[in-house]
Amino acid sequence: MRYIQITFKITPDTELARELLVAMAGEVGCDSFSEEENVVMGYCLENAFEEAALKEAISNFILPNIEIEYKVEKAEDKNWNEEWERDNFTPIIINNNCIICSVKEENPYRLVEKVEGREPLLVRIDPKQAFGSGTHETTQMIVSQLLEMNLNGTKVLDCGCGTGILSIIAAKCGAETVCGYDIDEWSVRNTIENAEANNVSLEVKEGDKQVIENFSEKKFDVVVANINRNILLADMSAFVCAMKTKGILILSGFYEEDVSLLEEKALSLGLRKSQCKVNHKWACLTFYQF
Repeated sequence: MRYIQITFKITPDTELARELLVAMAGEVGCDSFSEEENVVMGYCLENAFEEAALKEAISNFILPNIEIEYKVEKAEDKNWNEEWERDNFTPIIINNNCIICSVKEENPYRLVEKVEGREPLLVRIDPKQAFGSGTHETTQMIVSQLLEMNLNGTKVLDCGCGTGILSIIAAKCGAETVCGYDIDEWSVRNTIENAEANNVSLEVKEGDKQVIENFSEKKFDVVVANINRNILLADMSAFVCAMKTKGILILSGFYEEDVSLLEEKALSLGLRKSQCKVNHKWACLTFYQF
């Protein structure tokens, strides 16, 4: 897989501007980053890069009075995402009862105390080239939502499964059947490998929303999707078609300012909002059928 390198220069260069730049670049396809004193480098699969989308994102950058310059070039031929995730993947604690850590973490339970005498849920991940080591606010909000639900005996669909974190957590929380799909071949492989590492069974397919109808299960109690705003808007009708009556839809991968757009789309498809969470300007919406 060939990567391109996008070198960003921000003026004025502040920590907040860098954090929001990384979030913005992730929205338009960058899946790993490195930083130097005066610049931020983002790495994107060559076939996933759309310069028009990048220009639009920069023109709509969330911070005022910030100038962003960038340069695009071919990156050195190596696995940037794997290297970045390996070097930056520190264990993540969610709700004090779930640990997401590397498959190489030797003693993850040292990180949290037992809750009511029970060990926390443990998910081991080897991110490789797939998006989603659990560090991003959007992933953490969906994980938190899943942990609050009773998933025993349910059927769950994970749209854009990445590393498989959400699928694995659903399975570990008692879901009877978990299906996931991703358009990226590496993500499908990674999800399968991570499922094996966590001793859970998943049905995983490569493709976009069109593959939903090819799963052994046709209707789901819970559908989750952590994807960017535009894909969520385009694919939401397919998600709703895959939901059982009174099913639940959990969406993230978008900014707080995009909530109204997604709410409007969901309402037009017969859904009602039950919850909205926000974390550092990122949002997570939960809907249900009525």
